[in-house]
Amino acid sequence: MKNLLLSLQHLLAMYAGAIIVPIIVGHALGFSAQETAYLVSVDIFMCGVATFLQVYKGIGIGLPVVLGCTFTAVTPMIMVGSKHGIDVLYGSLFASGIIIVLISPFFSYLVKIFPPVVTGSVVTIIGITLMPVAMNNLAGGQGSKDYGAPINISLGLITLIIILVIHRLSSGFIRSIAILLGLVIGTMIASFFGLVNLGAVHESNWFELPKPFRFAGFKFELGSILLFVIVGIVSLIESTGVYSALSEITKTKIDRKDISKGYRAEGIAIVLGSIFNAFPYTAYSQNVGLVSLSGVKSNKVMYGMVGLLLLCGSIPKLGAIATIIPTSVLGGAMIAMFGMVMAYGVKMLGAIDFTRQDNLLIIAVSVGIGLGITTVPEAFSKFGSDYEWLTQNGIVIGTFTAIILNLFFNGLNDKQNSKNVK
Repeated sequence: MKNLLLSLQHLLAMYAGAIIVPIIVGHALGFSAQETAYLVSVDIFMCGVATFLQVYKGIGIGLPVVLGCTFTAVTPMIMVGSKHGIDVLYGSLFASGIIIVLISPFFSYLVKIFPPVVTGSVVTIIGITLMPVAMNNLAGGQGSKDYGAPINISLGLITLIIILVIHRLSSGFIRSIAILLGLVIGTMIASFFGLVNLGAVHESNWFELPKPFRFAGFKFELGSILLFVIVGIVSLIESTGVYSALSEITKTKIDRKDISKGYRAEGIAIVLGSIFNAFPYTAYSQNVGLVSLSGVKSNKVMYGMVGLLLLCGSIPKLGAIATIIPTSVLGGAMIAMFGMVMAYGVKMLGAIDFTRQDNLLIIAVSVGIGLGITTVPEAFSKFGSDYEWLTQNGIVIGTFTAIILNLFFNGLNDKQNSKNVK
């Protein structure tokens, strides 16, 4: 019973982050309530599969790592799905997962071209480009009849305030689920105004297993594949920190081979996720604290969590409950969540030496170009569709700019980026 409760605690710690990504993507890509409910269910199920791949030492790193869908992929998924279609979206995820698997044995060497000045710039660009999605949802959803209505704005802002108040006045586990609580309370308030529709819950089945290619098969487009490879690389870099932290907490030594297996497990998870029309995955840092706080470092707890994820992901009614959240309420929570992506990018940049003008230029030019292309994509439209994969994608061009400028100014010497330089 103790292990079951600890498994449930791990599930609750990651649940908010896991369900919000499919809700956001489903809303943005025009999925119906039932389709979005399936997205939520299949994502929870595949989080269980992905976590098993990582925890099982024969495949993954063998540490109590929880894999969940990454917020870094939200903007790229919306961008590719809206512009090229769902089939290109999942084909690109599939191809990027294969590439991640192939580079996993060598990535510890490649990581030198992705120091904090590069990854911080990329995550900052991603965070900034997410904000228009949040604001459109706060106003009621782009294209909706009541877009910008005072009731929508009010509900969104109330939800945001609730999240901030819970975060300010609570601690520990309650603080970690502040966004989930904000969404629940915001939805309850919205129900008094007749803005909550339970139809999707009533129409959903009690039990249904994920189906391969539920929404689409695969089509491939170079720019989209590169975009998700970049997202995957950023996720691997984030996961490396999680691996190191859990290695220390559990007193388990890991070597380059173990880390390579962790990378490989994430790549396999992305491949499987794309087949079932789910999402790319990364190691969740919020669950690391639970391992330390509970003092239970056995993988038995993680296997119990895997079982709970597979069970919850097989009950569509649970997924459907998540879809009743009004768009404006979701928008209020998005401001906090997406702002945190941007803030995390800034935090990553905090590891570099800002007294060096070269580093400031790398950030200024890469973020400037990335954001510029995102907001004014027609600027390079004369280059034609053959180069659209680069000229119309702010995240890709911003990443390439950061990599090239870092190599130009700093070479492969990471020490030149460090605050410890004398």
